[in-house]
Amino acid sequence: MEPIVYVVDDDNAVRQSIVRLLESEGYPSVDFPNADAFLSHPQASVPSAPSCLILDLNMPGIDGFDVTGVLKDRGRTLPIIFLTGYGTIPLTVRAMKAGAREFLTKPVEPELLLAAVADALTVAAEEFVQQQEHFALRQRHQSLTPREQEVFELAINGLLNKQIAAELGVSEITVKVHRRRVMDKMQARSLADLVHAAGTLQISRSRSR
Repeated sequence: MEPIVYVVDDDNAVRQSIVRLLESEGYPSVDFPNADAFLSHPQASVPSAPSCLILDLNMPGIDGFDVTGVLKDRGRTLPIIFLTGYGTIPLTVRAMKAGAREFLTKPVEPELLLAAVADALTVAAEEFVQQQEHFALRQRHQSLTPREQEVFELAINGLLNKQIAAELGVSEITVKVHRRRVMDKMQARSLADLVHAAGTLQISRSRSR
């Protein structure tokens, strides 16, 4: 599966220069003039191939840090190469904490950028299968109804059907029906599978009620 490099920069000249450089090295790329355009793209939510992101840090409206926040909320992880017109130590530290794989200042040296892309795509290829499995699991969880999600969360905390029924104020038979639907939708064969899924999705097992 061919990797893809996404380029987001509001400076047309810079963006086109980067795209030409990538194409000269055989890297397929898709470019966007702003963060909104990238975040509206399907690949910003669900990856179809190993990919990395070359991202301008300073853009009007949604900046680079905002983009990393949105991607994190979506559960979308991909190696990010930040570009900025100026670099300071505090900014570099903040970028790394935001998940940047590399932090380069403009005008960026072509060799440095290509090396960063090669490194990022190596990491992306290793994580791609895991990411696809995670997204499939997230989609299965999102397919649960609000009531089924409640049953899911109570079940992974070890509550028996009668305890869940008392907690939700419904009959035990109703809980059994919801629980079976949860198991089917989550493609789980046991409670242990549900607990593992909850851990992957970072759903807390501590009761909030």
